[in-house]
Amino acid sequence: MPPSTPAKPAAPAINPLRAVTEQFLHTEKQLRLGGGVKAIERQHDKGRLTARERVEALLDNPNHFTELGLWAAFGMYEEFGGAPGAGVITGVGPVAGKRCMIIANDATVKAGAFFPMTCKKIIRAQMIAQMARLPLLYLVDSAGVFLPLQEDVFPDTDDFGRIFRNNAVLSAEGIPQIASIMGACVAGGGYLPVLCDTLIMTEGSGLYLAGPALVKAAIGQDVDSEDLGGAAMHAEISGTIDFKETDDPAALKRLRSLMEMQQAVPPDAPAPFDAAPPKREPNEIYSIFKSSGAEQYDTELLLECIVDAGAFDEYKQDYGRSIVCAYTRIEGRPCGVVANQRQLTQKKMPGGKAGPSTAVNMPAVIYDDSADKAARFIMDCNQRKIPIVFLHDTTGFMVGRDSEQGGIIRAGAKMVNAMANCVVPKISVILNSSYGAGNYAMCGRAFDPFLTLAWPGSRCAVMGAKQATGVLAMIEEGSRKRKGEVIDAQTHEQILTAIEASYTEQQDIRHGAARGWLDRIIQPHETRKELAEALAMAARWPMDREFRTGVLQT
Repeated sequence: MPPSTPAKPAAPAINPLRAVTEQFLHTEKQLRLGGGVKAIERQHDKGRLTARERVEALLDNPNHFTELGLWAAFGMYEEFGGAPGAGVITGVGPVAGKRCMIIANDATVKAGAFFPMTCKKIIRAQMIAQMARLPLLYLVDSAGVFLPLQEDVFPDTDDFGRIFRNNAVLSAEGIPQIASIMGACVAGGGYLPVLCDTLIMTEGSGLYLAGPALVKAAIGQDVDSEDLGGAAMHAEISGTIDFKETDDPAALKRLRSLMEMQQAVPPDAPAPFDAAPPKREPNEIYSIFKSSGAEQYDTELLLECIVDAGAFDEYKQDYGRSIVCAYTRIEGRPCGVVANQRQLTQKKMPGGKAGPSTAVNMPAVIYDDSADKAARFIMDCNQRKIPIVFLHDTTGFMVGRDSEQGGIIRAGAKMVNAMANCVVPKISVILNSSYGAGNYAMCGRAFDPFLTLAWPGSRCAVMGAKQATGVLAMIEEGSRKRKGEVIDAQTHEQILTAIEASYTEQQDIRHGAARGWLDRIIQPHETRKELAEALAMAARWPMDREFRTGVLQT
């Protein structure tokens, strides 16, 4: 009898967080192609670099570029062929030794036209630069407003005109702005570079309020592009531009030279303390973290993968244990950390003759004592003038009779008040769940975070899909019954399935990233590096504002 073939060893199980991270990285690779290979070739045929090539050539080191808003417009505008990255690249990187916010129109995406999300992405970049007093460098190559969507691009406070308003305000605040026109710059978009402090323009580019065809239609005048708004005309006749350059490399060289001469912006300063490696290897995050609500993990172990070893002073360690608060350092930069605890914890309550009683806190839930502790800690961080990092993994505040009688609304309001009035940088990282008022208290997008980062696979919504599906299904079925429809078991199942699918899509972090509700999706094992870079970006944050909360419900 022939010997039996030995069984093949089972393939090692793929860590779920690693698997979803790989999926996101694959999508990001596609997003970085912008309008695609053919559109890139068309840009090269014009003798121009692509937006990404321009950014890389401008930076001291392309590997040190922190891109923001890569997922903007993801899955949106499909009826117009999509708009990867919203047709603009934004991010922070070193130019001549100084961290700068770079905004570069991507002409491979609809000729760099402005979609609604293009406006929101640029405005967000300007806001970040304003908060941290980062110089802004604009690489302009845009056909102007995407006309089929003009009503959503043109009029409102988060639309096209707000960009120019910000140009003027940033200039008044003394934040340097340099624009380099490296292609089309037409209609209202022409105001952006001219509202900057310094203006560079390459030969072959065009800067005008109306192109030759529109001029002909409006006033009957025949004029070519060069006479109307070419670099030579603006250099010799209108006097609008400060520097005329032959091509993209020459313009980028000039821009770098101007940043070298810029003395209003100090070079990047090193961290105030020597960095110490974390207690645990960052890759251990994948074995510690659990995404399922049915599983628990110890947030303190996760923090040991992120913060400097030996620099962790936990605040009120034995009180309000459903939130972890600590003074710490990340790569030598001091900060406070407010993090949701994702394991069961004990809560001691005052008792009578028998003494204190003990209760159990559910994982990922914010209790009244935790909110009280976090509010006090946030106030103290503002007194110390140190940034605060919020690590989200919460299903929200505790509900029920005992919680309401314990003053959960009052304690939650105190935490929200303290967080909303912060004068120090706030950096949020959504690790897993960020639901309801828990999102607000942990510095959700509505509360002016300096940066919002998120892990792949994380979720953000008013409540979890399961709970929301039940509520929405009841409302839908009630509406149908009032119209005389009979809801049998099959119809009930169809309603549940449809609602759950829709809600699950909306709570997916990519849905939020597409709409600009966060700045960057990061790899979990690089959380330490990402936070260190965020803290370095905020190094010039103005700390001269007085911290005040107004009335607190104590």
